[in-house]
Amino acid sequence: MSSSPVPVPAQAPPYGRTPLRTVQVLDGAGAGSGTHVRSLATGLAARGVRVTVCAPVEAEGEYDFTGAGASFAPDAVSALRAACAGADVVHAHGVRAGLRASLALRGHRAPLVVSWHGAPEAGGALGRLSRLLERRVARAAAVVLGSSSDQVDLARLRGARDARLAAVAAPGPAAATAADPGKARAELGAVERPLVIAVGGLVPRRGYSVLLDAAREWRGLDPVPLLVIAGEGPQREELARRIELEALPVRLLGRRRDAAELLAAADVAVLTSRWEGRSLLAQEALRAGVALVATAVGGVPELVGDAAVLVPYGDRGALAAAVAGLLGDPARRAELAAAGRAQAATWPSEDDTVAQVLAVYDELMERRPR
Repeated sequence: MSSSPVPVPAQAPPYGRTPLRTVQVLDGAGAGSGTHVRSLATGLAARGVRVTVCAPVEAEGEYDFTGAGASFAPDAVSALRAACAGADVVHAHGVRAGLRASLALRGHRAPLVVSWHGAPEAGGALGRLSRLLERRVARAAAVVLGSSSDQVDLARLRGARDARLAAVAAPGPAAATAADPGKARAELGAVERPLVIAVGGLVPRRGYSVLLDAAREWRGLDPVPLLVIAGEGPQREELARRIELEALPVRLLGRRRDAAELLAAADVAVLTSRWEGRSLLAQEALRAGVALVATAVGGVPELVGDAAVLVPYGDRGALAAAVAGLLGDPARRAELAAAGRAQAATWPSEDDTVAQVLAVYDELMERRPR
């Protein structure tokens, strides 16, 4: 997905007389959290905050945090401890990052802020371990920021002293979305057939097995729509095997840097996840005026409002029918396109998000003993 700079006032004053020092801790290079940290780094640095991003080296290569005005440190334990030792506020993104940051902060006074990215785990041993980690991180944090109401509720359930709603704004529309959609459709082989797109890692929680079930039903449509999935992950081999064995009209594109252009060229976007907080795909689809069919899970309903068709998670029949219905109804797609742009106009901007986070940092600084 796109990662454009945060708009800031032309003459943004520095933060106070002594620059605030913050460390942003990122565990992994997921599109949502990586894009958010890049956005925060840009906006905070523009306001005079000294920002250090501790993340895997590959995340720096992907998001160019130094280009956003931040310093970069690898996520090795020693580097993280050194960075946290000199920080006024440490802000971790995700539960695992929160755990690592809380350990690195032992013996230091800097408060910990945790943005609650990521999906709740299912049952079983992994789910129990996840809940234990969530409790530890929620209780260690001075403030937990959830991008959706259900994340805030979960953080409170896990014992957070202070949990708040803090919407994670997606970057504004990039110029790339204005590219010729015909070129993208020609590349994908969808010039004279409908194009359906999904974007996200090939992992079980994305619900792609159900999406392939729906694609099997679309083979009866005329013309047969092409489903493309942009993303990479451990399920690739399994999904590719099914596509070949069942002769499904599906292409796995791997990880794409031009996902925004592909999305803008699609007739329908699909989001089939078991859980989502504030989905980048949903935000970019609505902004681009692309009709969206999404599972009614997590923060999706409050994000999209009436501007998307919502279906139950795991219901292949409802998913297949919703997409087929939109493909056969251009007027309904146009209605959703207009509703999507109107809904997107109500979301907070990147500038709003940075201002809210900075206000939290300011509040924590005021709490500290002089």
